[in-house]
Amino acid sequence: MQRFVWHWLGVGSASALELGSAAGVLEVDDRPWLLVDCGPATWQQFLSTYGELPPAVFITHGHFDHIGGLEQLFYKAWFAEPRRLIKLFVPVGVVPVLQARLAEYPSLLAEGGANFWDAFQLIPVSRGFWLERMWFECFEARHHLPGSAHGLALRGSFLYTGDTRPIPERLLRHAAAGELILHDCGRWSNPSHTGLDDLEREYQPEQRARMLLYHYGSAADGAALEATGYRIARAGQKLILKSPIFAEDSR
Repeated sequence: MQRFVWHWLGVGSASALELGSAAGVLEVDDRPWLLVDCGPATWQQFLSTYGELPPAVFITHGHFDHIGGLEQLFYKAWFAEPRRLIKLFVPVGVVPVLQARLAEYPSLLAEGGANFWDAFQLIPVSRGFWLERMWFECFEARHHLPGSAHGLALRGSFLYTGDTRPIPERLLRHAAAGELILHDCGRWSNPSHTGLDDLEREYQPEQRARMLLYHYGSAADGAALEATGYRIARAGQKLILKSPIFAEDSR
């Protein structure tokens, strides 16, 4: 039986530099399968941890603390020997954002001859995607503009909200089989992120019991969340996940 683990590389909000940009890795049998988000220092953390570039990356949305490491990842992949493409899974609505913020720059290399997308195998995502014969479900979160941010779920194993306001309707659909719920949560709510008061109002006790909170604003904020009885994520932490439900049974 395969062993599934979630490994946090960073757990903080955009301003919580000491906590690292929120990003995690799905490991299977001690091998990295999928990096979720790639902030400015994320690719370095990945490389120092695993000694290799990520084989696949999923991007939740286009804010810089979640995509700021992709340019450096391009350089590492382009000049790697042997060169290989990194699978880059991107929700269809986020593709134009990456194009505008990263790919349109005309002089990535001083000598020219390479486009940003040349280092990646771009896989636009709507409902979900296949990776290593597993079906990953993609869903819309609530963060700034409609359609701008997305979460990810592996049925029976985990649900990752990405940056979001409360999404109880998504949990009912994508986290109804005992999944670990990795949920954006700060000490206080705002128009773009979930706060502690939102959890109590929007979610059932059984759902809250399965939550692990990340994307908080400081170590002190994390301690305050933990003091209320919630579990919080910590950079470097590894979580053993339940084995996913096979794709043919989950769809």
